[in-house]
Amino acid sequence: MGPVKVILNPIAGRGYAARVEPEVRRLLATEGIEFDLARTAGPWHAAELAERAVAEGFETVVAAGGDGTTHEVVNGLMAAADRGMTGTLGIIPIGSGSDFAHTVGVPPDLPGACRRLARGRVRVVDVGRVVLDGDAARYFDNTVGVGFDGVVTERARRVKRLRGMALYLPVVLKTIFIYYKAPHVTIEFDDQRMDFPALMICVANGPREGGSFLVTPDARPDDGLFDLCIAGEVGRLEMLRLVPRFLKGSHVDHRAVTMAQARRVVISSEDDLVAHADGEVLCTAGHHLEFEILPQRLRVRC
Repeated sequence: MGPVKVILNPIAGRGYAARVEPEVRRLLATEGIEFDLARTAGPWHAAELAERAVAEGFETVVAAGGDGTTHEVVNGLMAAADRGMTGTLGIIPIGSGSDFAHTVGVPPDLPGACRRLARGRVRVVDVGRVVLDGDAARYFDNTVGVGFDGVVTERARRVKRLRGMALYLPVVLKTIFIYYKAPHVTIEFDDQRMDFPALMICVANGPREGGSFLVTPDARPDDGLFDLCIAGEVGRLEMLRLVPRFLKGSHVDHRAVTMAQARRVVISSEDDLVAHADGEVLCTAGHHLEFEILPQRLRVRC
C-alpha cells in the first residue's frame, strides 16, 4: 500500500475521535502504515483535505470519524475523480454512526479497523449523486432520507453526549410524539410515479442507517441500483409499532411501505422537505431532489 492520508474529525463521536487519536497513531504505526494525519477544523474541511491529498499523491485517504466524516471524504474523492485523479477510501469508524463502514465490512473496533486498512482488499462500489433545488451536485455513499428520518437526523445533532443506537433510538421515539406532519410529495422513479403524503422516503446504496435501522435490508452497494423505502403517512401508534420492524428489516411487507429499486429518482413537493445525506443535514426546506446512481465509482479499502 502506498502513502496514506488520515483525515481525523476531532469532534466525531461527541469528541471520542479526539480522545483516541493517540491510539489511532500507535495502531497505524504498529501495522507498518506510512501515514500523514490531519485534523479537520470545521464543516467540509474533510472534503477539501481529501481532494488535496489525492492531488498530492496519496493513494489512500482514510476517514477517521463517523458517517459524516466518511461522507465528506467521499465528496472530496469524487471531486478529485472529476479532475481525473483516483484515490481509494479507507475508514476508521470512531464516530457516532458507522453504517457505511459496516456495509463494506470494516471491523467496528479500532484495532480491527487499522488491521483491515493494512491488510484488506480494495472493493469497488457505487456512489449516489443528488442535486437539491438545482444547486451543485452532492455525493453520498450510503443513504439519503427525506421526511421523518431527515427530521430525526436534524434533531440528533442537538444531542451532545450519546453515540450510535443510544443516540438515534430515543430521538426517533421523541420525534414520533412531538412532531410529524407528513409532507405531500411526488416521487418518480424509472417508469413509476407516486403522489401522496409520505412519512419518509429513503434512497439507499446500503442496507442500514441510524446506527442499526435496516431500512433497505436487501440493498447492496455494488449492484448499480438504489434501493427505495417509501412509507406513507400512518398514525403515531402505528409509527411506534413500525420502529422495531425497521430495526429488524421486517417492515418491508407493511401495508404502508413500498420497496423498490431504481437508477434515477426525483422527489418534489410544495411543502418544505427535511432531508439528510449519510447522516448529515442536507436541507430543512428543500423542494426538488434529483438522484442518480453512479455504478462502480468508488474504491474502498476494506
